[in-house]
Amino acid sequence: QVQLVESGGGSVQAGGSLTLSCAASGYTYRSYCMGWFRQAPGKSREAVASINSDGWTAYGDSVKGRFTISYDDAKNTLYLQMSRLKVEDTAMYYCAARQWGCRLLASIFDYWGQGTQVTVS
Repeated sequence: QVQLVESGGGSVQAGGSLTLSCAASGYTYRSYCMGWFRQAPGKSREAVASINSDGWTAYGDSVKGRFTISYDDAKNTLYLQMSRLKVEDTAMYYCAARQWGCRLLASIFDYWGQGTQVTVS
């Protein structure tokens, strides 16, 4: 079955950069949708970015211009390049995947990773 494993989280100073990775296994969909979501303590899960197999991407308003989502088909790995990080970006970041249609909406995704913590100070 599909398994997603996030990595790359850590602590960084405000204004810095960090790249998260999500390794996918058992994921053989030709048409796919993948996304990043985050959740801080006491807050609801927030959509960060999504990407589909046609190259379509979408970003949450709070990260536009600072974050870039990408997927390496050869490595079966999803990435989230984060720059100009803010304290408000501190959260547990989760990757997610589904087959076919793509939207920046957590409820449509079928598979989820366990998350990786990002702390900005």
